Amino acid sequence: MTEPASAPRPAYRRVLLKLSGESFCRSGESGLSMFEIASLSEQIRKVTELGVELAIVVGGGNILRGREFAALGGAIKPPTAHYMGMLATVINGLALQDALENVGVATRLQTAIRMEGVAEPFIRRRCIRHLEKRRVVILAAGTGSPFVTTDTAAALRSREIEADVLLKATRVDGVFAEDPEKNPHAVLYSEISFQDVLSQGLQVMDAQAIVHCMEQSIPIVVFNYKRVGNIERAISGERIGTRVVPAAALRKA
Repeated sequence: MTEPASAPRPAYRRVLLKLSGESFCRSGESGLSMFEIASLSEQIRKVTELGVELAIVVGGGNILRGREFAALGGAIKPPTAHYMGMLATVINGLALQDALENVGVATRLQTAIRMEGVAEPFIRRRCIRHLEKRRVVILAAGTGSPFVTTDTAAALRSREIEADVLLKATRVDGVFAEDPEKNPHAVLYSEISFQDVLSQGLQVMDAQAIVHCMEQSIPIVVFNYKRVGNIERAISGERIGTRVVPAAALRKA
């Protein structure tokens, strides 16, 4: 009788997963897609079975991008536009929380802007305690300050909770030398250093987010979450997408 395949072992103990707002809607659309959210929650449910401690930072671009909205000018001032974008991430966080709990995953939603009627305030020690109890912690409202991207919020939270890795879930297969939508023959990096990302101006995450991870030597894995099972594969240490690591680690690879 054939032995059943054992579940993959996680390569990391504590993980921060960054989900962009576009992961909450269908490609090319805006708003919320319950199909996409259910698909995400099922992938995350499988990840929790590996025993990892998982925190998730959510974006809000499917509803409103504060930076782009501010650039339009008009009666709404840029700081207000950014706060509106932060509130959009809370909507996504609430949707993901219910979807996860619907498939049996214990969660906590924490926000950088206090709104106790719907979520806990982000408190570092409380967040870590939830993670230790194997609750998925959804982190919304960015850092609570305008002019800071959710990518930078993800990097900062990774440092605060002492995450072993930052997973950047995208709709493309990783980090390319050029925009793959403009050049279908663009080279996909399997590994690249933080320094090279910054010097080449590659659009992985904003520069401040890269610097935070570089200072703390937190690797970033950029991968395509649309390929079902990739979140689990990334956490299991499979070489998918692109790993962004310190130059010294790259030389040893």
